[in-house]
Amino acid sequence: MSLADEYKRQFGWRSWQTLLDALPRLSGQTVLDLGCAVGDQAAELVARGARVIGLEANEELLLAAQSRGLPNAEFRQADLRALADPGVVADGIWSSFVAAFFPDLSGALASWSRFLRPGGWIALTEIDDLFGHLPLSVKARSLLDGYARDAVLAGRYDFHMGHQLAVHLERAGFAVAKEFTVEDQELSFRGPAQPDVVEAWRLRFERMKLLQDFCGEDFERVRDEFLACLGRSDHESAAKVCCCIGIKPAPDLSGTAPDR
Repeated sequence: MSLADEYKRQFGWRSWQTLLDALPRLSGQTVLDLGCAVGDQAAELVARGARVIGLEANEELLLAAQSRGLPNAEFRQADLRALADPGVVADGIWSSFVAAFFPDLSGALASWSRFLRPGGWIALTEIDDLFGHLPLSVKARSLLDGYARDAVLAGRYDFHMGHQLAVHLERAGFAVAKEFTVEDQELSFRGPAQPDVVEAWRLRFERMKLLQDFCGEDFERVRDEFLACLGRSDHESAAKVCCCIGIKPAPDLSGTAPDR
């Protein structure tokens, strides 16, 4: 299964309607979809009346988005770490499962804010504690936690970004309007996972070459234990899918002009 196909399958496991319902009215708005992947969320934004400009670094995912032929949407290749001017001033920014790739998220948000009108909104969705599933042995838990710490120290990824979204938004000058968590059939659930969810996790572990290097000869045991955990009737998830919506303040025009 290709990466694009994996993304398409994951769409049905997310609570996108809950997230979309929390947004301001979209009719007639221009929205930047940062990290648009295969364009499935862009399609939902368009269906609610938005014009969408999707930006994605991965060529395979970008081609899948472009192949949709979605009206009122265009998809471009872009590096979100050095985001060039998209040529529009957006009414909103949508970004899902991207924030964790920016351990210094506040700086990225301040940069992205340049392309958002005063009073515009930004909606961030991110996982908190991706590997937070139980029961796991002390050894497996220790290796996964160690890998997560190593990723943050190296500036690659913050596995605990979800609960930090509001703090980063405020540091970047946004006013936090809403903060909540949603259920997710793949990432945050109780009880045994569906077989296709377990398979999706297996494919995720296959892609995580740095985790394989970190765990060394213990990798297969950790992977197999984690997958078995997901299928157990007593499975519990500490992982949470977090959403935070911030508003870019409008300039204060109430001041009186100084005497001449």
